[in-house]
Amino acid sequence: MIHSPRPVHCRCFRRFVAAMVSALSFAATVGANAAIPVLVYHRFDADKPAAMSVRTSTFRAQLDWLKQHGYRIVALKQALSDLTKPDGGDKEAVITVDDGNRSVYTLLYPLIRAEHLPVTLFIYPSAISNASYALTWDQLREMQASGLVAIQSHTYWHPNFKVERRKRADADYKTFVDEQLLKSRNVIEAKLGGKVDMIAWPYGIVDGDLEAAAAKAGYRFAFAYSGGSMRPGQDPLVLPRIPVPDVVAGFAAQIEAIGGKPGQ
Repeated sequence: MIHSPRPVHCRCFRRFVAAMVSALSFAATVGANAAIPVLVYHRFDADKPAAMSVRTSTFRAQLDWLKQHGYRIVALKQALSDLTKPDGGDKEAVITVDDGNRSVYTLLYPLIRAEHLPVTLFIYPSAISNASYALTWDQLREMQASGLVAIQSHTYWHPNFKVERRKRADADYKTFVDEQLLKSRNVIEAKLGGKVDMIAWPYGIVDGDLEAAAAKAGYRFAFAYSGGSMRPGQDPLVLPRIPVPDVVAGFAAQIEAIGGKPGQ
């Protein structure tokens, strides 16, 4: 369900209206059988499991499981389009990676090139070419040029919006949110070209005010950090994703569990 945004009074009003019309059209679309798991990873490791990290051997095994069970890995943009088809499209899955950790370039990128797999990265630009753990803009340009890697927003510096709301006055908080959403999009587009119209909510934190701010900032789709498969009729600014742990059996059970439950 689309949450009703507060009134918007700014130069961005036309963009806001266009984004909300697009959102309503998406939410009203009904596909008979579409259910697309959108997987979310963070970091990759050669051989040591860790919090928020998946070993490359585990990742390969997860890909094998998906292939054996009839899933085809598609780009997120394609999945969003296929989701609106009346027949639901093929059996598809999507790979997304949050944050912009350097292991995406050193470990994941060689794998997706070998398998020719599309991936969407949600990055926060403040870390890129600055933090020791993060990707560089040159690495992002190289991956984007391959045609396999799309790059979208994860806000500008990955704030916890619940914390920021508590410690800021209302007007200051609104300005802060707008800056996080707009600056991220503008920097990515300036550095890499292309269009940034998707955002992954940091920590999965989202509410009606954040949705309205995202629509006003020109985002057409936004992604949470939990839920089930992506399905027609869902709020396009809180689309679900599936956090993936460093397991295979548990991964299989997770995909199978949500695969047959419409509305999650």
